[in-house]
Amino acid sequence: MTKFKNAKVEILKDETLSKNWYHLRNVTFNYTGSNGVTKTLKREVYDRGNGATILLYDPRRDSVILVRQFRMPVHLNGHSGWLLETPAGLLDGDHPAEAIKREVMEETGYLVTDVQPVFQAFMSPGAVTETIHFFAAIIDVTVRAEDGGGAAHEDEDIEVLEVPLKDAMAMIDSGAICDGKTIMLLQWAMLNRERLGK
Repeated sequence: MTKFKNAKVEILKDETLSKNWYHLRNVTFNYTGSNGVTKTLKREVYDRGNGATILLYDPRRDSVILVRQFRMPVHLNGHSGWLLETPAGLLDGDHPAEAIKREVMEETGYLVTDVQPVFQAFMSPGAVTETIHFFAAIIDVTVRAEDGGGAAHEDEDIEVLEVPLKDAMAMIDSGAICDGKTIMLLQWAMLNRERLGK
């Protein structure tokens, strides 16, 4: 950080470009860089709120629960759009731990009461404000409270899958799993299996 000790940011204007499902803003600001020169810059910033995701791990079976659903932005970027992911969702004003418990139930039908915070990360800091809270929880994959499948009022259509952890890691190599948060949690799981009870 020493290079930037004299850097300064002064926001001049914060305009709303779109406020539909999420909030797209155009921010004009003065940026005084590490060389002491001040420039007026503009950046579009996408604010969708903060989120949470979780690794659901069954140590007895050494497997994880993943969900598959359609993602339009991924589809528009040359992929089929059907992504394998760890359960996740926006906080919607809730504490991250409570939000992820809600999302797990909606998406997978598993009831989790003890969630372990793992880390937080900005996933696309050049354009998106969102920070994601990462969690892990031990489950018994044979015990589900509900069917899951997503929230009907949000038009979610979710498939719930049990995947052996070693197979999930191989799916990263093959490209079958290409979601950033999911890759991060699976790699964390491989490094922390003893903490997860395996």
